[in-house]
Amino acid sequence: MSVLVVGVSHRTAPVPILEQLTLDANGVHKLVHEVADCDHVLEATVLATCNRIEIYADVDRFHGSVESVSRLLCELAGTSGGTPEDVVPHLYVHYDDGAVSHLFGVASGLDSMVVGESQILGQTREALRVGQEEGTIGPALNVLFQQALRVGKRVHAETDIDRAAPSLLSFALDQATAEVGPLTGRRVLVMGAGAMASLAVSTVARLGAASIVVASRTEAHARRLAEQYDGLAVPLTQVQEALSTADVLVSCTGATGVVLPLAVVAGARVDADGPLAIIDLALPHDVDPAVGELPGVSLFNLARLAAQVDQGEGAADVAAVRQIVTEEITAFLAARRSALVTPTVVALRTMATGIVETEMQRLSSRLPELDPAARAEVEHAVRRVADKLLHQPTVRVRELANEDGAVSYTAALAKLFSLDPDAVEAVTRAEGVR
Repeated sequence: MSVLVVGVSHRTAPVPILEQLTLDANGVHKLVHEVADCDHVLEATVLATCNRIEIYADVDRFHGSVESVSRLLCELAGTSGGTPEDVVPHLYVHYDDGAVSHLFGVASGLDSMVVGESQILGQTREALRVGQEEGTIGPALNVLFQQALRVGKRVHAETDIDRAAPSLLSFALDQATAEVGPLTGRRVLVMGAGAMASLAVSTVARLGAASIVVASRTEAHARRLAEQYDGLAVPLTQVQEALSTADVLVSCTGATGVVLPLAVVAGARVDADGPLAIIDLALPHDVDPAVGELPGVSLFNLARLAAQVDQGEGAADVAAVRQIVTEEITAFLAARRSALVTPTVVALRTMATGIVETEMQRLSSRLPELDPAARAEVEHAVRRVADKLLHQPTVRVRELANEDGAVSYTAALAKLFSLDPDAVEAVTRAEGVR
């Protein structure tokens, strides 16, 4: 079987298109099952982040599956005020070896908005977890995602890409502090209480923020997060008051619409005497983009951050990451091709063993008086002949399987020896279960 990837990301689509494809946790689970129910799809999961949505599927044929999966992704836009036609020009598709290469690059941070950032590792792990939890991932995607996670970990262990490429949050904070000054002694308001909000609170605390206020729809969640860093929790209804004394706002609520309208920010700024930096990492955006036009307010949303990312920094570390990823892709594809050959080789050797046993039975019926010792010697000799005849073809077919080209030497071997397709399939299933 082969892996298919259909997706849209910051590399192919502007933020307004990505916003049309935003899914909450329930939406991700629903999409996973819809993909798994498509014809020709055997396994499925979804990788969803603030700047990409990708469907991964193990399929038994390309045509048919790619149309169905692409249609599901495009139809998401219809539920968010857009149209499927808006999405089509921004889709990308990777198949088979290309899908492996793409996921390894994604998990390593090479395809991220901030190249080399490590948050994508956790998001890749979440895609695997969702598929496992929903029962839509089997051997093919499980092996692929597990190896992608190992590649991502190796990249961060063996290079300095973490130093060269901060997370998107860290990059945004760097841009914000350039406007309002260092975070040390600053008052920070964080909207949201999920994983990104938690990262934001811990980061600004580490950078020396004087006070931290956490606002969330669920006040208990906000309180739980704020208390870990001696902060204050408030409901979203009190955001304007909290914002009136803040120097920096980080918003990442996961809401499906604008949470911070222009009027609220304008009201909070009436008596403000210092600059305000607003970081909006939500998709769709939490903050009305018009807020950036207010005096003294600097808005850093995903669209602006994407335009400001400098991919030239840490070039040597990125090159090292690319080298590791290339090595891992080559090794994974070689192992996969070798595994595809195994069922045919096993079936061929099984057939040879059966022929030897049939001929030995025939010999016994023709020469019943044959001495047991002589019979054993004959059987040993016949088996050696069979093994030697098969040795070179089976070794070569494994070697040739790793060469590029359109010829399927495995299929040729099966045809030349008239192997039973059911026997090959049985070995394949057994290997998959193992």
